Amino acid sequence: MASKNQRFATDLVDAVDTTPEAQPRAGRLGVSMLTGRSNRLAELATGSVINRTSELVDPARCRMWAGHNREYDALSEIRCQDLIDSMKAQGKQEVAAIARRVRDDPDHEFEVICGARRHWSVSWLRAHNYPDFRFLIEVRELTDEEAFRLSDLENRARDDISDLERARDYVRALEHYYAGHQAAMAERMRVTASWLSRYLDLARLPPPIVASFANPHELGIRNVAALKPLLKPEDRRRRVIAEAERIAAGRMAGQVAPSTISDTIRLLAAAADPPKKTGAPKRTGLVTHTIASAAGKPILKVETGGRSLALTLPVRSGATRAEVDAAIATVLDQHWS
Repeated sequence: MASKNQRFATDLVDAVDTTPEAQPRAGRLGVSMLTGRSNRLAELATGSVINRTSELVDPARCRMWAGHNREYDALSEIRCQDLIDSMKAQGKQEVAAIARRVRDDPDHEFEVICGARRHWSVSWLRAHNYPDFRFLIEVRELTDEEAFRLSDLENRARDDISDLERARDYVRALEHYYAGHQAAMAERMRVTASWLSRYLDLARLPPPIVASFANPHELGIRNVAALKPLLKPEDRRRRVIAEAERIAAGRMAGQVAPSTISDTIRLLAAAADPPKKTGAPKRTGLVTHTIASAAGKPILKVETGGRSLALTLPVRSGATRAEVDAAIATVLDQHWS
């Protein structure tokens, strides 16, 4: 195939370059352009260069892939402002999104694998005085597992996708594409098992814990080390979840609530264990009564229980020595045998 392309280009050069002495500059230019074209065809023929189809389409004819790792509903003008400004300045979308064709949906022609923010930004521009903007896509044939890995590679180094979004995508992919085998998933993604494990732990945090944070998308894998130990054993887990629900309910009711990740974790950690008891342990099974003076002031507190008898003289009770002696004598008469 490559030799045929080269012969085709050579024949074209011979046909065009008939008067080299009269037009040396044009001849050299024609040879250069055709040689480049010949080389390009040879590269395509040998597979060293892959020719991909790009199209400018109406974003309304594209749907998000169900396995997309970005929460499309969480996108907003603020989260996409940098991209919107860039598109306005350039007058177009510079980098193509990656999509594949769909044939089971009469309302959509394409499914977006990578490029949710680009899709959202073009849609926003079209609805805000830029109706001529079109959505640039690169059309590919991909399996779901290939689509997952491609989407992950494109977004892994981006700061505009949160750890929580990425973590939830990994949990979904683990079951859908790797039958729950974490080691196999890590190998296919070319990451370490421990790195993947931290993301999975983040995604598996109980929903009440996640909802207790003012902005859950600020949660990162660095916070897992502080949160995961709070959920074992079961009694600690119950107390932490109860505290998380209290924080979330208070925020919904307009009450003062922690605004930072660290403050929320601090409250959850404090709720994990009941407060330690202080002071002397309280004796149980005791019967207590007080002997008072004629004026009603306590003279003597008597505690009885089992085989013990405890007498307590209040300091500065105002009783006379005779009243105290009489009270003690009464107790001795009752209990002395």
